[in-house]
Amino acid sequence: MFSTDPVVRVKEASIFQEHNTVLNEISFEIDKGEFVFLIGRTGSGKSSLLKTLYADLPLRLGDINIAGFNIRDIKSGQVPMLRRKIGIIFQDFQLFPDRTVGENLNFVMKATGWKDNARMKNRLAEVLMQVGLGAVEKKMPHQLSGGEQQRVVIARALINEPLILIADEPTGNLDPEVSLGILKIFQQINKSGTAILMATHSYGLIKRFPARVLKCEDGKLLDSNKDKFELKSEEDF
Repeated sequence: MFSTDPVVRVKEASIFQEHNTVLNEISFEIDKGEFVFLIGRTGSGKSSLLKTLYADLPLRLGDINIAGFNIRDIKSGQVPMLRRKIGIIFQDFQLFPDRTVGENLNFVMKATGWKDNARMKNRLAEVLMQVGLGAVEKKMPHQLSGGEQQRVVIARALINEPLILIADEPTGNLDPEVSLGILKIFQQINKSGTAILMATHSYGLIKRFPARVLKCEDGKLLDSNKDKFELKSEEDF
């Protein structure tokens, strides 16, 4: 049965960096197919919030439900299942340098339970085409530009058709023109129904691609859907 439940529901959650509370009793939801930017200065809690969402940091106070999983009560054995439902994209590409692009993607498929070689081959071709990389399967990561490597990382995150992509500064190491290309890929993915939560320091991208904005500031989470705040310059980031 088709569900209209939000992909992400955060209720009165406090987010910690080690023993320090960086975000206090925050609440927000992200609906299916929504595109949301996450901003805030360095140290404001952006990355800690994302890590808590994909169960890399424990949730000690409050409730988070993402892609049908209750993060507060999640068992370590359930974390791989959660990460099949969400795609995670890091700033540093985290590709295996000694394996081809195809081997990098096949590794993820095998790790997440794929067994049928024909289906794996088809899915590999599909996700590479989806990010505009038709002919790189046999190449090594070092033979690709930074933008191409990031596209491979996006393809890897799409393999299991996630409900949401969580991207932590995916354009942080890329020049502005390449960043635009990456954001256009995110938009296409989003149009096909995948929700996207993207942390960014790029004022230019948000000006160019208006969307809902969540802002971490002084231990609170401001939401452009409900709270009035202006983004005037890079200093807001």
